[in-house]
Amino acid sequence: MKFLNRWWVVVGSVFGLLVGNGPIMQFTFGVFLLPLGKEFGWSRSSTSLALAIGLTVTAIFVPIAGRLVDRYGIRVVTLASITLFSLALASVAFFATTLTSFIIIYAIMGIGAAGQTPLPYAKAVSTWFDEKRGLALGVAMSGVGVGVALVPKYAQSVMDQFGWRGAYLGLAILTFVVGVLAVLLASKEPSHHSVKQSAEDIPGLTARQAFRTATFWKLAIAFVAVVFAMNGALVHVVPMLIGRGVSADIAASSMAFAGVALIAGRLLAGYMLDRVFAPYVASVLFAIPLVGLIILFATTTSGYASVAVVLIGLGLGAEVDLIAFLLSRYLGLKSFGEIYGYLFASFMIGNAVGPYVMSLSFDMTGSYHVGLAILGVALLVGSATVLSLGEYRYPQVKRQGS
Repeated sequence: MKFLNRWWVVVGSVFGLLVGNGPIMQFTFGVFLLPLGKEFGWSRSSTSLALAIGLTVTAIFVPIAGRLVDRYGIRVVTLASITLFSLALASVAFFATTLTSFIIIYAIMGIGAAGQTPLPYAKAVSTWFDEKRGLALGVAMSGVGVGVALVPKYAQSVMDQFGWRGAYLGLAILTFVVGVLAVLLASKEPSHHSVKQSAEDIPGLTARQAFRTATFWKLAIAFVAVVFAMNGALVHVVPMLIGRGVSADIAASSMAFAGVALIAGRLLAGYMLDRVFAPYVASVLFAIPLVGLIILFATTTSGYASVAVVLIGLGLGAEVDLIAFLLSRYLGLKSFGEIYGYLFASFMIGNAVGPYVMSLSFDMTGSYHVGLAILGVALLVGSATVLSLGEYRYPQVKRQGS
C-alpha cells in the first residue's frame, strides 16, 4: 500500500497504544488484584510486587529497545515485542499457580513491554512532524487514554464470564490482533526518499552527550516524580472504591473516566504545546492531579472519587506527550529512540514504585492516606523541576513561505 499521508502514522499509533503496555499491563492490574488475592491468599503488596518488578524490567529494557529502533526501525522491534508481550499475558492463565511464577511471568512480560511503550510511536510521529508536532503527538498518544477507558472494562466483562484466567487470555488475544494490525497499517518512519538527511545532519545530541547535560537529568527527575504520583493513585482506584462500598463492576467502570481524561489531557497538551512554552504547559498539567489527590485524601465519597480520577487522568494523559516533545526540543532527534528509552525508563521506575508505595501504605496502616500524602509531595517536586528547564535548544524550524 502506498503511504500517502503522514497522519496514518498517527492513526496507527492510536490503535497500537490502545493495547500498549499501559492499558494492558498496568491499568487492568487493579481489576485482577482482588480476585488473585481471594484465590491464592496473596496480600495486595505481595501481588503488586509482580507489577513493580515487571515495570522495573521494562525500565531496564526500554533503552535497549530504543537503541534497536534507531538501528533497525520501528516495525521489526515493535512486532517482536507485541508477540512476546502477548505470549506472556496468555501464560499467566496457564502457569501462574504460585506467587513466584506470577512474578516471573510479569518480569518476562516487562521485557516485551519495552517495545510496547509509546517509544516507537513517539519516534515515528516526531520524525514525520516538526510543525504541528505537539498536536500530532497528542492525538497519537490519546490511544493510551482510549485503552484505559475500554480495556479494564473489557477485562472485567471477560472475567465475569470466564474468570480471571480467561480474562488474561482475552487480553492476550486483543493485544496481538490489534497491535499487529496497527503496526502493519501505518507505524513507520519516513523513507530515505522522503527525508534526505544522514545521521550526522539530524539536529540533536547523542545519548552520551545528553547524559552530560543538566537538562536530561531534570527531565528524568520530573517524569519519575510525576508518574510515581499519578500512576500510584490510578492503579489503586478500583480496590480503593471497592473498599468504600462500590461494586466491583462500577469500580472498574470508573477507570473509563480516567481513560476519557487521559484522552482529553493528551489532546489539550498537544494543542497547547504548539502554542505555549512547554514547561508552563507541563507545570499546570502536573498541578491539576494534585487537586485529585487532595480529594481522595479528604473524602471517602465515591462520587468525589470519580472527579479525582478525572483530574489525575488529565495530568497522566499529558505526560507521555511531554516526554517526546520536551526531548525533541531540548535534546533533539539525533538519538531520539535511545534517549527516549532512558527517559521512559525513569518514567517506568515511577510507574513501578508508585503503586507499590500505595500497597504498602494500605497493608501497614489499613488506609491509603499516607501513600496519598507522599504522592502529593512528588507532584510538587515534578512541577517545580520542569519549570527550571530554560529556553528550547532545538525550536521549530521556520519554513519560508509557510
